[in-house]
Amino acid sequence: MQYRTLISPWTDRSGRFSALKSAVLILVLLPAIYYAIELSRNDLGPLPYKEALHRIGDWTIRFLVITLALTPLQRILGWPKLALIRRMLGVTTFAYALAHLCLYVVNEKFDLVFVASEIVKRIYLTIGFTTLLGLSLLAATSTDWAVRKLGRNWKRLHLIVYGLAVLALLHYFIQSKIDVSQPVLWTGFFLLLMIYRVAIKQRRPLTPLVLAGSAVAAALLTAAVEFSWYGLATGVGPLRVLKANLAFAYGLRPAWIVLIVGLAVALLPWLKQAYGLANARLNPARNAATR
Repeated sequence: MQYRTLISPWTDRSGRFSALKSAVLILVLLPAIYYAIELSRNDLGPLPYKEALHRIGDWTIRFLVITLALTPLQRILGWPKLALIRRMLGVTTFAYALAHLCLYVVNEKFDLVFVASEIVKRIYLTIGFTTLLGLSLLAATSTDWAVRKLGRNWKRLHLIVYGLAVLALLHYFIQSKIDVSQPVLWTGFFLLLMIYRVAIKQRRPLTPLVLAGSAVAAALLTAAVEFSWYGLATGVGPLRVLKANLAFAYGLRPAWIVLIVGLAVALLPWLKQAYGLANARLNPARNAATR
């Protein structure tokens, strides 16, 4: 059955067509296809491979955070089918991370000795390569055979994904240099997910109130991360960063986006309940028959 799953990522574990997996498969391929077309058309500027490796790196972080979001969303929505795409997204994250490295090699004209020396000498490249090695280990053990072979150790092994996420985000911060808006934003989402995980670990129900409180806490932590990074890495005064967060003329800062997204998630249990009530009123006969 695992063999069928591997060669048919559009089917569920029983071998039946899965609309969810098929849709996700198409979506995760779109960024890679788009940038491949852009490269073929020379539409990525004077340094096309460097630009492509940065953009693929952005998507690696996005897919990593989205993968980590699946378990909390599964609890919040009560939608177990999300488990179907967890492995797919995890392997996708590794594939994009590997493509990120390959584009770096291409950008350096396949000088593998130089690439290796840079990975050793530059801390952000060392961090990035370490993260890739960790993701490769998780991808290699994302099979039913590995789950059976490792037993309880499988879950322990895959807990390193949280440490790998921290390393990936640190790599993102360092290579972004001055403008760290995107690293701060995705760090904020990661912090929000970690707060959800703490609530789940403590067996707290993910009620709208708990989710709203998590959103506020994550937004405050995101702002603190931004203040700290600019203060330590660039010497920009915290007051200037605070003013930037309170001025909306140039768009929302990451902390506000994290807050808005977190509050939107807090509405999901209410929306689900309202949908269930509306469905029950519209289809009383069918609901009675399924009891």
